Amino acid sequence: MPPLLTGRAASGRVRDRVATAVASTASTVVARLAGHPVAEDAHDDGGVPHEQVLAALRALTRMAEALLSCGASAADVTALTLRAAAGAGLRRTQVDITFTAVVVSTTGADGVPLTDVRVVQARSTDYSRLSRLYALAHEAGDGLAVDELDERLKRLLTARRPYRGSVASLGAVGLAVSVAVLLGGGWAVAAAAAGTTAVLQVLLFALNRRGLPAFFQQVAGAALATAVALGLLLWQPHLPGWIGALPPSLVVGSGIVVLLAGLSLVGSAEDAISGFYVTAGARAFETVVLTAGLVLGIAGVLDLGQRAGIALSLTFTATAAPAVAVQVLAGATAALSWAVSGYADGRALALAALAGGTGSAVNALALAAGAGPLTAAGAAALVVGLMAEGTAWRWGVPGLVVSVCGIVPLLPGLATYRAIFTLVGGGTSAGLGMLVEALGTALALAAGVTLGEFCSTPLRREFDRVERRVRRRSLNRSF
Repeated sequence: MPPLLTGRAASGRVRDRVATAVASTASTVVARLAGHPVAEDAHDDGGVPHEQVLAALRALTRMAEALLSCGASAADVTALTLRAAAGAGLRRTQVDITFTAVVVSTTGADGVPLTDVRVVQARSTDYSRLSRLYALAHEAGDGLAVDELDERLKRLLTARRPYRGSVASLGAVGLAVSVAVLLGGGWAVAAAAAGTTAVLQVLLFALNRRGLPAFFQQVAGAALATAVALGLLLWQPHLPGWIGALPPSLVVGSGIVVLLAGLSLVGSAEDAISGFYVTAGARAFETVVLTAGLVLGIAGVLDLGQRAGIALSLTFTATAAPAVAVQVLAGATAALSWAVSGYADGRALALAALAGGTGSAVNALALAAGAGPLTAAGAAALVVGLMAEGTAWRWGVPGLVVSVCGIVPLLPGLATYRAIFTLVGGGTSAGLGMLVEALGTALALAAGVTLGEFCSTPLRREFDRVERRVRRRSLNRSF
């Protein structure tokens, strides 16, 4: 045990330590000002060189921005970025996500805070890139060299898509055809929906290349679909009888589903439930603005037709629902088609088709059992969410890809068109009621998917625990 120091000796010891610290700090400052390297700055508290800290910070911010631009939720972006930061040795890292920016902060040498900010410049649907980003983030979390992470991220962001844009456009056409079948239309309605969507894709591609905002693209797309419906209304008496019934409402309803499918309902609901209210509010407001574009496009064309003397007598006669087997097949095709339009790869395509078929089957069975449209849609979305989070992770596919594609066949395209048509025709109260019902269906889908994903998370953890236990037992038996 060291001898006790007197007051004078203790104060002398303290003065010596203070003088030594001041001298060390002064020499460090002078060395920095002179441009000489300082040994204390070589590593941070986690033992990572300062240059690697900066490189890792830039790579993490770039990866988070890419995830957000591809449609990942704020919760997933934050979790994946923190996981990759831990794998890079950055122990004290903070991630802040807004709808248009990503802020990543960490602690560098000597506790100096370092922050990098990236703004989301453009948003596009690319499920193949999203899947590869998820896989890269998990590998980085397991311990990936910073140089390799940066190099692989550069190659990933500059890689070509799995197929051309014309194939993706054919996927949107297939979605319209499948929705037309789900709505009860015949082959003529499916053919008209295919032709309308093909022209719609050409129009949207041209407008997007010219940099037109998404709001005006929605207006133009909805106006085109409604104009085709009015044209069919005028030409129907002159069409040959072998074509059969060709309700214009089913054609325009199929086209509107293609425009509704790109809205971020699921991401907004998941962000709100996860506590990211700023990002959720921004996503929800974007959805409202784009939906307003649909309303404006449809209402504008209908109003012009009415002023031109066209009798707006579009009837919404109830068509017989197709058989459950047909609904399942059409739902699977619709989900598969939307996955193709989002450049998904092979495994994502298969899982999306499975989710779409299962969701359509649950919805059809719930309606046959006497459930209401909202209840049936919510139950189907809940099953899709359970499948998305419970199976997609095993195949390296983000659950968001499977869930978004799985609910596409259930989107209320025809209900939205009916509500807007009723509003333009003067039925304000009835039209508002229909619009609220369509909005309620969309919210039920988003909430059901999000609830299914959250309920599936503890089940997945329990399955992982059981699987590790089985592996451990098999290893013990082998020894």
